[in-house]
This record gives sequence, C-alpha cells and structure tokens, in this order.
Amino acid sequence: MSDKRELPIGIFDSGMGGLTVLKAIASLLPAENLLYLGDTARLPYGTKGRDTIVRYTLLAAGKLVEIGVKMLVVACNTATSAALPVLQKEFAPIPVLGVIGPGARAACQASKNGHIAVIATQATVQGGAYQHAIDAINPGAKVTARACTLLVSLAEEGWTEGPIARAVLARYLDDIFHDPDAPDTLLLGCTHFPLFLNSLREVVGEETRIVDSASATAEDVAKRLDELGILRAGGETGKRDFLTTDNPERFTRVGGHFLGVAMNRNQARLVDL
Repeated sequence: MSDKRELPIGIFDSGMGGLTVLKAIASLLPAENLLYLGDTARLPYGTKGRDTIVRYTLLAAGKLVEIGVKMLVVACNTATSAALPVLQKEFAPIPVLGVIGPGARAACQASKNGHIAVIATQATVQGGAYQHAIDAINPGAKVTARACTLLVSLAEEGWTEGPIARAVLARYLDDIFHDPDAPDTLLLGCTHFPLFLNSLREVVGEETRIVDSASATAEDVAKRLDELGILRAGGETGKRDFLTTDNPERFTRVGGHFLGVAMNRNQARLVDL
C-alpha cells in the first residue's frame, strides 16, 4: 500500500489546457506526485470525430498506465465527454476521473436563476455531455451551450487578453448575455478557457458567476484517494513531471501561461504514443 501511495496521479489532455487542472490538484494536494501528458501532436481533439477522440485518449491514458500511476484524471472536457466510460472499463481497477461531472455540479450550485451557459469545444457541445450532466443534477435547469473552438488556439498562443481576445469572446457570447433571459452562470467547459477569465469578465459582466471544473475536479480527486487509502502522506512537496508528444520547448513556453509560473525548457520530456 505504501508503494501505491508514492505512485503519481496521471493527468492528461490534448494540449496544455489540462495544466489548469494540475495546478488545482497541486494546490489542494501539494504532497502528491503528479505526472502530466499533453498530446500536443494530435491537438486539438475538439474538432475530431468521437471514434478518433476515443482512440487518441486510450493511447494517452495507456502511456501513463504503462509508466505507472495510481489514478487517471482526464483533464480534457472533450476526452471526458467521448471516452470516460471506455477508459474506466479499459483501465480498471485504476480509478479514472473526468472533469465534466465536477464542473456540472459546481455550476448547479452557483446558479440562482437556473440558467447556465456552457462554452466548450464543438465535440463537447455536440455530444451534450454538460447538458446531460446538469439535467441529471437539476432537471429544471436551462442550459445554453455554445461551441467556442477558436478560443483553444488563442489560449495556446497566449492571446487571452487584449482587443483580439475580447472581440472573439464578444462575437461568441454577446447574444447570450444581452438577452432578457440571460444566464447568471457561465461554465467553462474546456480546460483552456480559465485563461480568459479577465477578458470574460469584461464581456459577460461582473454579476455573472464564472465556474471552471478544475477546483471541483481537484476536490473529487482528494476525496477518491482518501476513500481508497492511497493519499500520499508527508509534508514535502511531490514531484511534477511533464510529458508531451511534440515540441517540448513550445510545451514549456506555453505551459507557463497555464500554470502561472515560468517553466524550464528541460521540464518536459518527449514521448511517443
């Protein structure tokens, strides 16, 4: 059991967006060892078909399991939507957690008028994962979902503030939030989107509650590890290791935007799936 506690939590995404989830887990559980895989060679997942997303997700998760992890966290809304049940079956008994359930729960708790806007990738919106998850928690809720595919590329380039970011966000959201029946809660259904928080505030207003799934997912991770008795003990900070399937130098340069701290160019290791 003690050896299992020392194994890292495996976290993966199609790119760097899942680093926002890693950041939340590291903040809540600083002693845990964390192993992150960004499948940047196949980015983005959000515009691809479901079968392709499932295939790519199985490859990424399989690499982490091959290295050795005690839990898998699917830090990608698109992959969670398309492949979570497949992953849970394929890699049992390793616990596999996604980001959609925690995000939906947090949004339902935040909303007062029962109208929640969800912005995500095309695949996540078309798959209806958040709509179904919110309906399961609050059947009376109204959900307005909007695919905001361009935001992924802007986040990867670091263009999350300024006139370009605001103009793109306004194009996507103005009609939703200037409606008399506007949502009071905006759920960020893509792990790239928290980087737009400041710009989003300017577009949707200060009164709108903005929810992302990272902190709620971190809480689920802590609860599940505790239930299984495999939380890592000790006061020392755990290791943070990073893998990428393409261009480690770019991964560390852009990844710093998501983590909020500069990354050393040697921190990410290139792997092949």
